[in-house]
Amino acid sequence: MGLMGTGREGRIVVAMSGGVDSSVAAALLVQQGYEVVGITLKTHRYEDVGGKESGETSCCSLDGINDARAVASQFGFPHYVLDFSGRFEQEVIAPFVAEYLAGRTPNPCVLCNRIIKWEELLKKARALGAGKVATGHYARLCSDAGRYWIARGRDKGKDQSYALWGLTQDSLSRTVFPLADLTKPRVREIARDLGLASAGKGESYEICFIPDNDYGRFLKERLPGLAGSVDGGEMVRDGNVIGKHRGYPFYTIGQRRGLGLATGEPVYVTGIDRERNTVQVGSERALYHRGLFARDVNLMKYERLPDGFQADVRIRYKDGGGPGRVWMETGGRLRVEFAEPRRAPAPGQSVVLYEGDDLLGGGIIAEVTG
Repeated sequence: MGLMGTGREGRIVVAMSGGVDSSVAAALLVQQGYEVVGITLKTHRYEDVGGKESGETSCCSLDGINDARAVASQFGFPHYVLDFSGRFEQEVIAPFVAEYLAGRTPNPCVLCNRIIKWEELLKKARALGAGKVATGHYARLCSDAGRYWIARGRDKGKDQSYALWGLTQDSLSRTVFPLADLTKPRVREIARDLGLASAGKGESYEICFIPDNDYGRFLKERLPGLAGSVDGGEMVRDGNVIGKHRGYPFYTIGQRRGLGLATGEPVYVTGIDRERNTVQVGSERALYHRGLFARDVNLMKYERLPDGFQADVRIRYKDGGGPGRVWMETGGRLRVEFAEPRRAPAPGQSVVLYEGDDLLGGGIIAEVTG
């Protein structure tokens, strides 16, 4: 693949975490003739969120900022670090905490992508005279008749479209995905060829503001006294109390380990009731459901889906998907019926719809049915 472009393509802001993907994205855009401005988003301070900093793989670490700046210096474009911590606290961390306190399992990356990495970054881009933003996501941007949507990138193993379903039409119209047609091995090869320090950098999988991946610790530190106020509620199976739990916010649907129950057979968390401070458990079979309702729906490819539209439905990030039919309900809710019962759809998580490789849209799971 040729890397050199021709001509000036205009000013573009690149969201740079310091990782290999965003570094290569920025380098490619420079070589394609864009006037690149690199921006690293500082979304939180480690002293505010606690936990052990995960070092070079963390998107907001000092190492990440320095690596992004080094790429900018190497390719001769300006780089800025912008403090979005106040907005991030309000729009991402506070809702994350509130969802767990409501007995749901949130996905903060969806909110961060829509509000921080796109809407807020686009405001900064406009102030800098840039019309578009670019990221290192492995995804493709498609358009037809003035409507925009995302499709899976070439590297299906790195598909990141699941967490991008909330992007608006305005945001999509101003987005560039330089890695759309590349695979991860090819991106690392390009990084090595260009002499980027991030070429061998590891992946980051944890929630950025919980670098140790211990959300229970995070909640306890954020809310002193929480553990004592919810500890000792009942664990219930088929209406019978079979034990005590350590606090409903510290459990997730589908959880098996750490329940502290001696039942003689595997049991799983099947439901969480905040009002009664109870955790329902049951067999794995009890985790399967035939459908769900979703709220906060955002559609991309089509303005509206016809009743009974058949889509490929994903109910978690690493879910392989499966067929289902969807209906738009009054009030903007989405009803989904699976062709076959699906395991552990969890309120608070995202349900995301596809048509082939095209991302139709998604919503937040409000309740499960059947």
